[in-house]
Amino acid sequence: MGEQPIFSTRAHVFQIDPNTKKNWVPTSKHAVTVSYFYDSTRNVYRIISLDGSKAIINSTITPNMTFTKTSQKFGQWADSRANTVYGLGFSSEHHLSKVTELECVSSQANAVHTHKTELNQTIQELEETLKVKEEEIERLKQEIDNARELQEQRDSLTQKLQEVEIRNKDLEGQLSDLEQRLEKSQNEQEAFRNNLKTLLEILDGKIFELTELRDNLAKLLERS
Repeated sequence: MGEQPIFSTRAHVFQIDPNTKKNWVPTSKHAVTVSYFYDSTRNVYRIISLDGSKAIINSTITPNMTFTKTSQKFGQWADSRANTVYGLGFSSEHHLSKVTELECVSSQANAVHTHKTELNQTIQELEETLKVKEEEIERLKQEIDNARELQEQRDSLTQKLQEVEIRNKDLEGQLSDLEQRLEKSQNEQEAFRNNLKTLLEILDGKIFELTELRDNLAKLLERS
């Protein structure tokens, strides 16, 4: 909808003397229209006054701006953006009270808007923080799942290692038994060789004796 007027009155407009910061300097020769405007799009209040085509007031109301009633028909406020202090002289106290009331309402509205903006920003920051935390939680969950998987692999490998160690012990037992049997067989073969050698020596002796007996018998036959 844009900017809409919500209240208008007539007043004499003044600005503080920039040199003395004390004396008031009139910016209009006579009372002019002073209007309150509200911009619903930006949620902003403004005080605007024109003297002909010249804007003698174009002041945006901020939360820290205060309209001070200094007498029954005069009020003032400081505009840091314009770097000046405005003063309004009214024909009656009623108009001054109305402007004071509007200034109070608009300041509170601006404060609420500012607070709402800060809350929205805080909510947005919290949502972003929450999103980061959720991503961190998901990452931690993934790490936990990976750790569990690694633990399961470790347990499986540990079990297989134990099975291999048991198998190795069984094979070591079988190898020891084979070594003992081999040693026994070698001892038996050595004993057999020794026995065979002794037998051969005995046979050689018997053969020698038989040969000698044969020779003696042959000699006896020749003599007879």
